[in-house]
Amino acid sequence: ERLERMAGAVRTLLECLGEDPDREGLQRTPMRVARSMLFCTHGYGQTLQDLVNEAVFEEDHSEMVVVKDIPFFSQCEHHMVPFMGKVHIGYIPNSKVLGLSKLARIAEMFARRLQLQERLTTQIANALNAVIAPKGVGVVIEGQHMCMVMRGVQKPGAV
Repeated sequence: ERLERMAGAVRTLLECLGEDPDREGLQRTPMRVARSMLFCTHGYGQTLQDLVNEAVFEEDHSEMVVVKDIPFFSQCEHHMVPFMGKVHIGYIPNSKVLGLSKLARIAEMFARRLQLQERLTTQIANALNAVIAPKGVGVVIEGQHMCMVMRGVQKPGAV
């Protein structure tokens, strides 16, 4: 039922734009957009506990752990247009380490929601603190925001 309601909302948007949702090129668009939206926001259906899933390891390691250039795709909650880029995550272990792939999965889970870059940065850092309580954590995000490129200030290349 949720998918049908979303498709109906897209159909209404098309009509409000002056389009004919029954013309050949648009007939399946409402359902495609609804499915796409559910995929692009699938992070709402994930939890940190399910994601980490026994990938926390006791380790006597005190040097910084860094995973950089993790690609991400998200949607701006203000305009519902994409923003994308790279996430860099580093932490200093405090007797526990997390499987490296989980850092990318954590970034993906939070990115696949309606989002703000500032909140995304904080959510990733807070998730690491909750799971492994490191001595320190840093998250840097370089994002290209379509709301700044396609509309508004129209400044492509601003990261």
